[in-house]
Amino acid sequence: MTGAAAGAGRLLAARLAERAEIRKVVAVDAQRGDVQGATWRVVDVLDPLLSHRLSDVDVLVHLDVDASPDTDPRERRTHNVRGAQTVVTAAAAARVRRVVLVTSAMVYGASPDNPVPLPEDAPLAAEANSSIAGDYLEMEELAGTAAVSHPGLRVTVVRPAALVGPGVDTVITRHFEAPRLLSVKGCAPGWQFCHIEDLAAALELVVVEDLDGPLAVGCDGWLGSDEVQEITGKRRFELPAAVTFGMAQRLHRLGMTPAPATDLHYVAYPWVVDCARLRAAGWKPAYDNASALRVLLEETAGRRAVVGRRVGGREATMATAAGATVAAIGAAAAIRRARRRRR
Repeated sequence: MTGAAAGAGRLLAARLAERAEIRKVVAVDAQRGDVQGATWRVVDVLDPLLSHRLSDVDVLVHLDVDASPDTDPRERRTHNVRGAQTVVTAAAAARVRRVVLVTSAMVYGASPDNPVPLPEDAPLAAEANSSIAGDYLEMEELAGTAAVSHPGLRVTVVRPAALVGPGVDTVITRHFEAPRLLSVKGCAPGWQFCHIEDLAAALELVVVEDLDGPLAVGCDGWLGSDEVQEITGKRRFELPAAVTFGMAQRLHRLGMTPAPATDLHYVAYPWVVDCARLRAAGWKPAYDNASALRVLLEETAGRRAVVGRRVGGREATMATAAGATVAAIGAAAAIRRARRRRR
């Protein structure tokens, strides 16, 4: 697996290293990790010579994906999309029989009209823009054309719900770093999470049982807004959709927030998935949505973010004390200042 030094990749490497039927676990990362029993190969997934490091590999799980809101979108896309392309091409050249490509349930898109839950074969309705969801869509396009481009190579796509766990930092987790929780008037999001330990367990099953995709991974069911408010202890503020997404897009255009407004769809609208194929294969998550959310809160304790942008010191104090209204007023003032500077 790639991305084996940390996160779900590290957990998966450790799980597979303990299985007697797995002859060898090849751990690929840009830096050496600490998983015992794995054969480490230190190489960047963008390296054109990656195929030379895969000569004795049967199944390759690709987990080296950058989802950080702080990464420049162009650099992130290069890493994610070109990385996936290099992995698939290298696997085919090395005669790897199967690639497991981990993307996200974000590819289904978040919409007030989404059924809850979404079936695994639902259309991919995410917007193909500069967001992280756009990265995942391009990665899935590679998976879709692999059979034609590389006959003999199978590609299985795995789509986890909103990831939580140690080291996970995404536009979703940062939503819970805000002093209040955003809510769009007249819409109920339906919160579903996936702990990285459950993702690793699911990927272990996919590898060992040779499961075909697409496969969704996530906690059973979902949480409503009232349940999330009770668990987090944070009040929510409600705004009309036009105000919410209009302001977010203006802030993004000015470079004040890391993500486009469409990323806010994933905290405002439902994108709950039904993990039917994994459930039928005997997989069951160890975490429910409530316990996964508590893990997220522990991981983000002491951090503050406004519309996905981390704030600290005086900014964090002001955001916490004044709440969402002052944050919105401050954002509007910043826009006015930026416009005056442009003039």
